[in-house]
Amino acid sequence: MGFSGQFLLSFVCSFAFYIGLSAADLSYSVPEEMRPGSIVGNVAKDLGLEVEKMSTRKARIDTENTHQRYCNLDLKTGNFIIRERIDREELCSEKASCLLKYELVLESPLELHRISLLVQDVNDNFPIFPKDTIKLEIQESAVKGARYRVNEAHDADLGQNTVKQYTLQRNDHFVLSVREDADGSKNIELVLDKELDREKKREMNFALIAVDGGNPQRSGTANIHVTVLDANDNAPVFDQAVYKASLSENVPAETVAVVVRATDADEGVNGEVTYEFSRIPERAKKIFYLNNTTGEIKVIGSLDFESNSKYEMRIDAKDGYGLSSDSKVIIDITDVNDNSPVIYVKSLTNPVTESVSPGTEVGIINVQDRDSGINGQVHCSVQQNVPFKLVPSIKNYYSLVTTGQLDRELVSDYNITITATDEGSPPLSSSKTVHLSVADINDNPPVFEEQSYNAYVSENNKPGSTLCSVSARDPDWRQNGTVIYSLLPGEVNGASVSSYLSVNGDTGVIHAVRSFDYEQFRSFKVHVMARDNGSPPLSSNVTVSVFISDVNDNSPQILYPAPEGSSFMTELVPKAAHGGSLVSKVIAVDADSGQNAWLSYHIVKATDPGLFTIGLHSGEIRTQRDISESDSMKQNLIVAVKDNGQPSLSATCAMYLLISDNLAEVPELKDISYDEKNSKLTSYLIIALVSVSTFFLTFIIIILGVRFCRRRKPRLLFDGAVAIPGAYLPPNYADVDGTGTLRSAYNYDAYLTTGSRTSDFKFVSSYNDNTLPADQTLKKSPTEFVDVFGDIDASPEIPTPLQYHCTSHA
Repeated sequence: MGFSGQFLLSFVCSFAFYIGLSAADLSYSVPEEMRPGSIVGNVAKDLGLEVEKMSTRKARIDTENTHQRYCNLDLKTGNFIIRERIDREELCSEKASCLLKYELVLESPLELHRISLLVQDVNDNFPIFPKDTIKLEIQESAVKGARYRVNEAHDADLGQNTVKQYTLQRNDHFVLSVREDADGSKNIELVLDKELDREKKREMNFALIAVDGGNPQRSGTANIHVTVLDANDNAPVFDQAVYKASLSENVPAETVAVVVRATDADEGVNGEVTYEFSRIPERAKKIFYLNNTTGEIKVIGSLDFESNSKYEMRIDAKDGYGLSSDSKVIIDITDVNDNSPVIYVKSLTNPVTESVSPGTEVGIINVQDRDSGINGQVHCSVQQNVPFKLVPSIKNYYSLVTTGQLDRELVSDYNITITATDEGSPPLSSSKTVHLSVADINDNPPVFEEQSYNAYVSENNKPGSTLCSVSARDPDWRQNGTVIYSLLPGEVNGASVSSYLSVNGDTGVIHAVRSFDYEQFRSFKVHVMARDNGSPPLSSNVTVSVFISDVNDNSPQILYPAPEGSSFMTELVPKAAHGGSLVSKVIAVDADSGQNAWLSYHIVKATDPGLFTIGLHSGEIRTQRDISESDSMKQNLIVAVKDNGQPSLSATCAMYLLISDNLAEVPELKDISYDEKNSKLTSYLIIALVSVSTFFLTFIIIILGVRFCRRRKPRLLFDGAVAIPGAYLPPNYADVDGTGTLRSAYNYDAYLTTGSRTSDFKFVSSYNDNTLPADQTLKKSPTEFVDVFGDIDASPEIPTPLQYHCTSHA
């Protein structure tokens, strides 16, 4: 099979060429036995393709059979190259045309170009005779001109490279006769040119040489051995010149394909006919067996229509003394549906993004069935429960395309079963499962588990304490589904929201940055954003409402009497006051709320415990009984105000009452102490009052004179409620029933002494029959009394009849 490398190279240069059949078809012709790596042609140039795009378009060579191993495509240059040595005789046997068919497939868009490779024969085979020695037995009585057939030589090459001539070695008795039959075969005969004489020469040997027409020529030799015998007049004769038979490719072994028959008119040994193959392909030798005596040709191997659909062979019939004749046998192989379709996944985009639109090509499928005719016609389909379908493309190619929108969050992987069924009887089918993954895109924003969140925290909480936790879910994958939490910018009570709260970016846990005060604000809202890590990132927001609950951290605040450091107030209680009369009222508030602000009033200490009582929730001080002469003029009350918190907080204040109908009845104000802490202050006040006591009567006379001149009698008693100045109410407090504040409005008339700038005298008209009458209310600080009354003769001021002193404690 081997031959000179220089010859092959020159042959390649002489015979390699290409023919463009059409815009999509190419045909190349190359000699067999080319070295691997040899260039057949440049596909890219011949088709007008850009070499740079061949890799990106996944250019490749496909074929319907096993021929692909012989050739390949160089993506870097676009050259169609030889991959393995091609032996035309092994590949195509005796076929006149040895054609290899390839397909060049390109994607994006899908293109199919057919490439035909014609393998040309080179003279790489020698002529070979069926037998190295041809034995002839000829009667000595044979006449001149008698002909004796011998088997021709076989050359696996074709055309010019096959056997072209025969020569016979020079001898004394025989010459060579070569005649070509109509089917192209040659009939070779030895012609007796001189009679034989067994007595002179019983055996003779000479050579028969067959020469082909190649360049250089190759030859084969057979030795002819002639044995001279007695007379044999008739050669065997076949009953048919050509025997034809047809076999299905699935016939079992030992099946008789055909029976050849030849007869010989001679008798005895001269009439005994034997059969043998005179010419048979090497492949056929492994499949068929010839019975030498019966002429039966049996199947001993496997028939395959797809490999070889036709066998031709020649049979020799020879009698006992060497006379012979031949006949041709043609066996056709018929196809049966014995090959299931084969599914090839030529290209697959895996994974495919979920954003692809319906109709997008995600794969290329090739289906092949080696059967022919209707047995090779194939239909392909996919199962119904997937959003994919097969669209016929070019020849036996199908495009796998999407039929609907993909959603990785619903289905992340698909197992697509492709089924191919041929139209044979019975039909054969095959399946192939393609696994396709759906790649995620960031198409889902984080979604909070709740529409809004409420957090409850008690005031005075510790900084860093946990308030609540928010949670959002993102069905996307990996970084597209990773959620990060953050606070949106905003303000709470004029300050940045970040100074109040913080949120853990990974867990969504919200912490307090500072301690909250219920009295400053009771609730506020913030917005938390959940953002994923996709590109671009998606986000969503949720509102978190923070409610601050009150704790009892504020003591009651007494508004009236005013808890002003060293100041004190006094009030007069008429001697004629009846039981239940309103004497005064303690007003207090609590900055807390709810039950922490529910206030109760209690008298914890009194000069006469049975004389006065205070409303538990109103703070109103009333007489429990009528005032009697035996009651002390000076009454000292210590009032405690408690809230309803746990633990309860309280504040106390001291009230000082004088039982008198008018100021003139007060002989002298002695030491009125209401607390050991204020004893020194009281002493100063008593001294000041004594210093001006001499002027008290004159002041009363002047007032009475003024009243008389106006024909109006002054009222020293009043029937309304105790006058409480509105200036004692702090801002942001309201007068609410049941909280200890006053419910009635009061009118005041102010009268000042000529020498006083700080003393207040209030006369209130009666508005209620149940109220206690009184003349005056005096407010004065101890230091002012010292300043004003330091000189007794300088200012005839009336002494203060009633004193208050308030303290607050928890």
